[in-house]
Amino acid sequence: MLRIHFTDVDLARTRLASAPDPLSEIAATLHRFQSRRGRWAFAGWHRAARQRLREKELERVLRSVLLPLYPRAAYYPDFLTPVGAVDGLDAGLESILATPARRVITEMNILDRTVGAPAWAGQLAGLEARKEFVGVLRAYYEAVVAPHKEQVQARIEAERAACCRGLLDGGVEGMLAGLGPMLHWRPPVLEVAYPRQADDRDLHLNGRGLTLVPSYFNWGEPVAFADPGLPPVLWYSLLHEPEARPVPGSAPERSLTNVLGRARAVALRAASAGATTGEIARAAGVSASAASRHATALRDAGLITTVRNGPAVLHTLTPTGASLLRAAVRKAEDDVTGTLV
Repeated sequence: MLRIHFTDVDLARTRLASAPDPLSEIAATLHRFQSRRGRWAFAGWHRAARQRLREKELERVLRSVLLPLYPRAAYYPDFLTPVGAVDGLDAGLESILATPARRVITEMNILDRTVGAPAWAGQLAGLEARKEFVGVLRAYYEAVVAPHKEQVQARIEAERAACCRGLLDGGVEGMLAGLGPMLHWRPPVLEVAYPRQADDRDLHLNGRGLTLVPSYFNWGEPVAFADPGLPPVLWYSLLHEPEARPVPGSAPERSLTNVLGRARAVALRAASAGATTGEIARAAGVSASAASRHATALRDAGLITTVRNGPAVLHTLTPTGASLLRAAVRKAEDDVTGTLV
């Protein structure tokens, strides 16, 4: 277990990332290739990723370079998931290139003592080898993570909406209390379950605050830097529902047709600000069971995403749903303008 100790200043300086961390998602996808845990939640992604890796001829580099550096174990080097990556892939890769050679060597030695490092790992202390490695990371990201960017971002935004509710209802402590089954808030300590860590450890924030980063591809394995001197960041896994099974003979157009109608239009508008099933029911003037069916239809059509928020569930728009709603609003405005003219 990791125990993160907060002061009042730390609570005031705690923030939730607004976008996925591309380098931590790279690490999480590499861990998905090393375990069958949670495979049901990523079955479609796993098949597509394997195919793209074959098409891009990246299978060898996956086995010989990436998997050895990102073992699903108690440790992998901190410099591979730098804090700068919360600002995007390019910023994260630049941070890897800027890592001092001494730090690279130190962390590779820790990796070697923990699970064993590849014989060539020390070469990454050199800038040219690191430039080549960064190119590998970029190619892997484009093949495996980038095709799912919109889906990942939608889930991150849904998580932020759920956390905002916790924040409004109970302040930062209310938000921390609702971060999922692997994290438990026992004031003033956030207890983080570390499935692969043998010994408990403590992280004292000492006024530095904490950046919380939801991770789409992480599966029940929260991650913090091994070095307590680095800026405090905690990556934690989002909760997943089983992937929807496509109905034989169905098509996206048919799914979109199924969502037409007043009640579902109201439900879609309600989800634009984040809404529970009960709130959708009240907005649409229908029963809770009917609201649940409408939400399911919207979710199956790829227009909303759903996350658990305490005892309830929270529905928010996907990029497709937001685009559809914006188009409807523009059409309504154009119709009004035409009538006035």
